[in-house]
Amino acid sequence: MGWRKGRRRKKRSSGCEPVYLNVYDVSPTNGYSYWLGLGVYHSGVEVYGVEYAFGAHESSWSGIFEGEPKKCEGFKFRKRVMIGKTGMGESEVKAVMEELGGEYRGNAYNLISKNCNHFSNAASRRLTGKSIPAWVNRLAKFGMCCKCVVPPVRLDATMANTHRTINCDNMPTCQLPAYRETLEPHQYK
Repeated sequence: MGWRKGRRRKKRSSGCEPVYLNVYDVSPTNGYSYWLGLGVYHSGVEVYGVEYAFGAHESSWSGIFEGEPKKCEGFKFRKRVMIGKTGMGESEVKAVMEELGGEYRGNAYNLISKNCNHFSNAASRRLTGKSIPAWVNRLAKFGMCCKCVVPPVRLDATMANTHRTINCDNMPTCQLPAYRETLEPHQYK
C-alpha cells in the first residue's frame, strides 16, 4: 500500500494511542440533514495511522478493509471524532480486526442491521471501551423502527471495491474484486 511507504510515526507509550472515528457523507443532502441530527454516513476507525472500515461484497470472507485515514474512496470526508485511547499495540489491533472479520463478512452487510457504522462501534468498543456518537448511525436505528419507509438497497451500492481487506480465518489478505466479479479468496496472492 503506497500511502504507508516512508511514513514515520512517533513512538507512543502503551495505553496512549488515540483512536478516531472518521465520518463521511454518503449523500449530498447531509449538508442540510446534519443540522437536523440526521444523515447518511459511512465511518471508519483510525488507529496507528490506518483506517479500518466495513463494506459489502458477495463472498463470505471478511468485509473489513484498511485504507488511508480520511480518504475513503467514494465518500466525502465530514469530520474526525476522538473516541478515546487504546493500550493495544499495532499487532493486537490487527488481531482484533481479524477477529471482527469473522462477524463482519462481506455478504453479511445490511444497511439497517449490520453496516459500516455498526462495525465502527464494535471496533471502538473493543479498542477503547467507548461507543461511537449516536448521531452517526441514527438513520439505521430509525430504519429498524420503520422498515416500511426505508427503500431496498442494492448490494453493489455499498461495495468495498478495491481496498485491501483484512485477513480472517487464515485466508490470504486480498484485494476485493470490483462490483459483480466474484472470485474466491484463494485466487488472490
